[in-house]
Amino acid sequence: MQKKVKRTIRVTKYVLYKETSFDYIESLWSFIGAFIGIGSIALIQSFYFSELENIFLIGSFGASCVLIYGAVQSPLAQPRNFIGGHVLSAIVGVSIHSFMPNIIWVTAPLAVSVSIILMQYTKTLHPPGGATALIAIIGTEKIKALGYLYVLSPVLSGTLILLLVALVTNNMTKNRIYPTNKKFTRIIEKIKG
Repeated sequence: MQKKVKRTIRVTKYVLYKETSFDYIESLWSFIGAFIGIGSIALIQSFYFSELENIFLIGSFGASCVLIYGAVQSPLAQPRNFIGGHVLSAIVGVSIHSFMPNIIWVTAPLAVSVSIILMQYTKTLHPPGGATALIAIIGTEKIKALGYLYVLSPVLSGTLILLLVALVTNNMTKNRIYPTNKKFTRIIEKIKG
């Protein structure tokens, strides 16, 4: 019994240490990825839209950056979940905005709730997708006026930009491989040598 208790304490100390240790190099790559990803979208937006028309850079992309650059091994950060979650949620948000009466206390929770169920059903759960659906409901009039174009731009185009940056920056070191798909992992490991 005493050996079991000592082992449990040892494992707990290791897990707590591992979970609270800070890897400066990994954090630097998370910073670089998020900075380049969001910076790229903001740069494109600055060429095509005035500062008051923030329709290409949506808030849910910030939350996605936490996952795809900071938690690269998470199933929620993988490309299928990342792109699928945003696109499906955008479709849900636009559809509810288009076909439901404009009663915010009904449409806002309905968009988020239906998005969650659809992402769960399609195995594309990506938490920022709920915000993407909500933005279609509560966003500016310019976003609402986009209708289903919202799905293509800013959502799909933005996720593709962030994904491209993630594929490059998350595979720059030996410790990071993104995505965690086994076939892709073998290819990246061969490239890294």
